[in-house]
Amino acid sequence: MTSSNFNLCFLALVLCMTNIRSETDVYTQSRKPHNILRTCHRSDPNLNDCIKGAIEDLRPQLARGIPELFIPSCEPLYIPEIVMNQGNKGSVSVQSIYRDIRVYGPSQFILKNVKVDLEKERIRIKVWLPFLHMTANYTIEGRILMLPISGAGLSEGNYTNIEANVLVQCNTIQIGGKKHFNVQDVAIDFQIGHASIYLSDLFEGDRELGEAMNTFLNDNWRHVAQEFKPILEETIGDLFKKFANKLYHTYPLDELLPI
Repeated sequence: MTSSNFNLCFLALVLCMTNIRSETDVYTQSRKPHNILRTCHRSDPNLNDCIKGAIEDLRPQLARGIPELFIPSCEPLYIPEIVMNQGNKGSVSVQSIYRDIRVYGPSQFILKNVKVDLEKERIRIKVWLPFLHMTANYTIEGRILMLPISGAGLSEGNYTNIEANVLVQCNTIQIGGKKHFNVQDVAIDFQIGHASIYLSDLFEGDRELGEAMNTFLNDNWRHVAQEFKPILEETIGDLFKKFANKLYHTYPLDELLPI
């Protein structure tokens, strides 16, 4: 598995689970969040359970999407383009672009735990996903574990037993005289149980070299993913921060989480 495929796999989970929309945003004010989400109150001693339940309530709507919450259709989840560049660090140096990405299965996530610390303005989330299938058009150039890799074609991948821990640090800001949540920083730690990937048309269509590289990538995917983990965590964290703030900056705190 190439590192960029691993990135896209985890990005799919984050996109569907954290109210992020990758497409051109379509927002209507015809429905307020309390008409869509279960209302949870900051003063509720069981706030964590309420928020977990509110997210679970959304599951039947995830396949078609919820524009009011900036959640795209998740079956499949469509991502127009992701660019992943890993510089000359360690044994991996790759520049890759993935376009017309379609991910199947992200709406099947299991929310294992939610912990909200209102005093520290911090949220911890633990999620698990049984399976993701992804297709995309790719271009890649560089070296992986000292071996050259280049190609442009169709990428297809399968990923199972995905677990992620997300720590979101927030603060509150004023927008139009009202208090809003604002994501300051995101820390992510993740594990994938197993992955398999196939890249067509590697090395300008040289079938023998392409098959050898696909075998090599599948045999060494854990090592490759570990090399890319720092840049993956930074990239996903930045995307989470950017798109989650679309939701938080649209709806005041008292609408999303009243007292």
